[in-house]
Amino acid sequence: MSNTFTTIARFNYSSEAQIIKGRLEADGIAVFLSDEFTIDTDPLVSQAIGGVKIKVPQEQAEKAKSILESISKYSLTNEGKTINCPNCNNESVQLFSTINSIKSLLAFLTSIFLRLLPFYTKYEYKCEACNTNFNLE
Repeated sequence: MSNTFTTIARFNYSSEAQIIKGRLEADGIAVFLSDEFTIDTDPLVSQAIGGVKIKVPQEQAEKAKSILESISKYSLTNEGKTINCPNCNNESVQLFSTINSIKSLLAFLTSIFLRLLPFYTKYEYKCEACNTNFNLE
């Protein structure tokens, strides 16, 4: 067995990487997380160092990539159903955080100044097909 690892995915937070790690290990793939503890210590450096990297042995990389592709990266409702865009009815919808008000801007700046995770975050959904932003509420 080769000692060479290949990076197959990157995530901003270690919690996301841990979920995928568990899925890959359940299928018998050896997984190593790189920069996990660095980002847990200071989440604000995640973008600067490229996030938490999921690494697998080179000979298992293709199998791991196929497993990753089978996992939907798009948003689901609490009942597990796909969320469709209200404009074009496409299922390519992702959740993202946004700063679109004074309250969210002040909360973001305060969290950076105090080196904390944001305590107020506004979330929206965005369709990748037509770039429509929307809320479910």
